Amino acid sequence: MTHLPAGYRAVDLDPSRHADVVGLDTWAFPSSVDDDVLLGLPSPLTWERARGVQTDDGELVAVHASYPFSRFPVPGARVPVAGLTWVGVHPAHRRRGLLRAMIHDHVARSLARGEAVSALYAAEPAIYGRFGYGVAAYDVRLTVPRTAALRPVPGADQVRVRLERVEERHDQIVQALHEAVDRPGWATRETPELRAAYLDDPPAFRNGAEALRIAVAERDGRPVGYAFFRRKSDWGAAGPRGTVRVRDLVAEDPAVARALWGVLLDLDLMATTEAWVTQDDALLHLLVDLRATEPRLTDNVWVRLLDVPAALAARRYSTDVDVVLEVRDDLVPANSGRWRLEGGADGAVVTPVDRSPDLVLDVRELGAAYLGGPSLASLAAAGLVTAQRPAALARAATAFGWPVPPGCSWVF
Repeated sequence: MTHLPAGYRAVDLDPSRHADVVGLDTWAFPSSVDDDVLLGLPSPLTWERARGVQTDDGELVAVHASYPFSRFPVPGARVPVAGLTWVGVHPAHRRRGLLRAMIHDHVARSLARGEAVSALYAAEPAIYGRFGYGVAAYDVRLTVPRTAALRPVPGADQVRVRLERVEERHDQIVQALHEAVDRPGWATRETPELRAAYLDDPPAFRNGAEALRIAVAERDGRPVGYAFFRRKSDWGAAGPRGTVRVRDLVAEDPAVARALWGVLLDLDLMATTEAWVTQDDALLHLLVDLRATEPRLTDNVWVRLLDVPAALAARRYSTDVDVVLEVRDDLVPANSGRWRLEGGADGAVVTPVDRSPDLVLDVRELGAAYLGGPSLASLAAAGLVTAQRPAALARAATAFGWPVPPGCSWVF
């Protein structure tokens, strides 16, 4: 790991350092849960991708890791992506360049594995933009009152919804349905460690709610959708005021979505349902009164292009495009320069050129537009993309766009 100050050195991490990693994590992210409880939980880490920084006397003071997303969906394709995660620095060792050194290390190791793209969820939005990550997807947070009416969908009454406690047997159902979703940014829990950790339900993290439940939707005996949820009981002067918390809902078709939401929004003793959904989720259209949910937009997946030409060539484009991009990248100098992108629905070719650019932008904005979410035109309207040729901006913005908005249903 380069760029480390004197007194620090990089180390590979393995399960023997689990206690050190957990201890550091609770310093970086304060927790009310004791370390010994956390150590008893399944670790989601792929240890060969975990790295740390320790002092000369052996104290672990910084850590980062990544998840191997070998089939990460991007517009029109699936590509290997490094899911940056578990990034933390001990508060007594901040402002010394440890984070920057770890980001350099993550980039170098990801490129060596052939991963041209990195993705993450940001604990603090102000941090990752300076390392070239852009907000590539947004989600919508809702609090739906139980009285909320939904529009009817033909066939919904033919879908059976079973409500069950989450058990290990649900793993196969969830994995198959989740991986079948074709949405840019929709990372699937590919490793056994991630899958085991996701289904684990320690009481310490329930925040006063019940054990995790699952709604399994079936048609003709075949699973066609699911949703994880839990209820938290509460009572007011007027009666029950419980809350349903929904996470990670997947439905094969509109009728399944209507059946699942119809059950989740009408559970006894509950007053509201809290959920976060993609920008095009069926619920946003099914609700007769969206305003009553007080929707809130927030950032979802962040994307960083590690190898600009490889990443741009890996995805597909909504229309034919021939554009020269001048890219700035202070962290990865090989990405800086002018790149001619010639692409379309069947693929793309990216080559370095000397001619004048059509668009000038930072790698951060290129990452933001990569999954087909934020438009290059909207980024230009904010002054973040400079269009030397306005007509080229319109063509490029259309080509980079995608019919399905990006998003991921779980935080990695």
